[in-house]
Amino acid sequence: MISTLLVAGRGEIACRVFRTCRDLGIRTVAVHSDADAGALHARVADASVRLPGAAPADTYLRGDLIVKAAVAAGADAVHPGYGFLSENADFARAVQDAGLVWIGPPPAAIEAMASKTRAKQLMGIQPLTDVTEADLPVLVKAAAGGGGRGMRVVRRLADLDAELAAARAEAASAFGDGEVFVEPYVENGRHVEVQILADTHGTVWPLGTRDCSLQRRHQKVIEEAPAPGLSPELDDEVRALAVRAARTVDYVGAGTVEFLVADGKAHFLEMNTRLQVEHPVTEAVFGLDLVAEQIRVAEGHTLAADPPRARGHAVEARLYAEDPSRDWSPQTGRLHRLAVPDGVRLDTGYTDGDDIGVHYDPMLAKVVAHAPTRTEAVRKLAAALERAVIHGPVTNRDLLIRSLRHPEFITARMDTGFYDRHLPDLTTPATDPHAPLAAALADAHTGPRSRFGGWRNVPSQPQVKRYEMAGEEHEVHYRYTRTGLEADGVSVVHADAGLVILEVDGVRRRFEVSRHGDQLYVNTTALTALPRFPDPTTQHAPGSLLAPMPGTVVRVAEGLTAGTPVKAGDPLLWLEAMKMQHKITAPVTGTLTELRAVPGQQVEPGALLAVVTETP
Repeated sequence: MISTLLVAGRGEIACRVFRTCRDLGIRTVAVHSDADAGALHARVADASVRLPGAAPADTYLRGDLIVKAAVAAGADAVHPGYGFLSENADFARAVQDAGLVWIGPPPAAIEAMASKTRAKQLMGIQPLTDVTEADLPVLVKAAAGGGGRGMRVVRRLADLDAELAAARAEAASAFGDGEVFVEPYVENGRHVEVQILADTHGTVWPLGTRDCSLQRRHQKVIEEAPAPGLSPELDDEVRALAVRAARTVDYVGAGTVEFLVADGKAHFLEMNTRLQVEHPVTEAVFGLDLVAEQIRVAEGHTLAADPPRARGHAVEARLYAEDPSRDWSPQTGRLHRLAVPDGVRLDTGYTDGDDIGVHYDPMLAKVVAHAPTRTEAVRKLAAALERAVIHGPVTNRDLLIRSLRHPEFITARMDTGFYDRHLPDLTTPATDPHAPLAAALADAHTGPRSRFGGWRNVPSQPQVKRYEMAGEEHEVHYRYTRTGLEADGVSVVHADAGLVILEVDGVRRRFEVSRHGDQLYVNTTALTALPRFPDPTTQHAPGSLLAPMPGTVVRVAEGLTAGTPVKAGDPLLWLEAMKMQHKITAPVTGTLTELRAVPGQQVEPGALLAVVTETP
């Protein structure tokens, strides 16, 4: 019987496993990098062990250090989470060699399926070797790992070598393995997967299907169970193929078999020999705790002959600290507040006041809704996100709400090209035109400069406040009078530091206001207080390329120096942040007149990287 368990992961992953361990009466051990010393997963565990350093390759990918940590902390079992080392056969063997229980599939099964190239061969599929124009488009894909790292769609043969190099570098950084392969790219297919659970006695449960078609950069954004709209025949086929894949490698534990469905056919993609991020939707539909089932299987328990009956529908949205309107650029900073309404599930690795750093994935949380029907579950999740309190860096919250309410998603006609088609419409700034006024009125009540309560006998000069909202400046005016407030033609019913009530066209609206320094939140709208007069020293020359995020300059285009002619769209340099590489391109055709970026350089958001002067 397992008494103490170490999780070889971080953040939301570790917190999720720890929650089940507490329910089962199992003591928990966390590992943490220096960057995660104050992270939630390290705080909630019964014990924690430091992994010196910050980069994944020096910390969470060091299986030897994690095994030592487990032994030192007195753990008798290791759960690999669902990232980093969860699909590493050598790590699984090292855990077992140390006399610890491995909460996962046999190392041989991991080895057979962890490499996507070997997995495809087991299923009778061969990758492309000599790519020609006739093969395009193709997908460059990392052989190890997951989460969209090391993946590139190539539509021009001339781009293949550069994309192979970029994919290798990203895969090596994320997984410690730079092997990549090439396969045909199926346009506008649906990403459908089957959750499996197998015990050591030969029982394999196919726990329904999931649809994970809404993806950005090949990373899932919204997932649901069951996958809607599959024909009974196709549903039976993918379940049977999933069981076949599991039995082929004598699988044990939880795993996922993934397919791309197009034109009524299922194309095998890979088998993930781990629990997936999106497993909560399956848990909701089947009434299971999959982590608890993993632990029971590792302890030798037998699964029932048949899985539980599926009930209802569940949808999950991944809340990321990122700006979808700026090429999904990750965001960092202090998370002041994160709360969702009752009735939905929140899985997160953060609490109020935590900092979101540059070293790891930008996912803040998963929000999951379950209901008797798909329509009800989708509506419930969208409403919960709309009412959620999220104070801190920019997130994809508005994108998630609009995606859930988009006609293609509502009618289950989505595919993996959803964001390619609809991103501009989904990222139009969602702002409230009265938010700046509400912020100004609440701001007037804050601190010793509050002006309310003492009306003058003579008309006062209008008070002026400036705010940035969704990248645009807004100026508002209000005036104190003997009868109250006059504010841009809107009737002010009530105003204090935390609540403003305005009457607009006969309708009273409430605006709850929170502030963190110069950052204000009016309901769900974020605003930044601006000085009355802009600072001219912050201006940049036309054509300036500024760092869109904090990160590290990993590459500069070969031969690029000041004076080099460039064309609009040419890649100039690459930044690595939160385990992804981001390409910085020339904004116009002209001459590179300044290059400040140097490989290995750490940059902050807004740092000047280069200047391109447009050709007249």
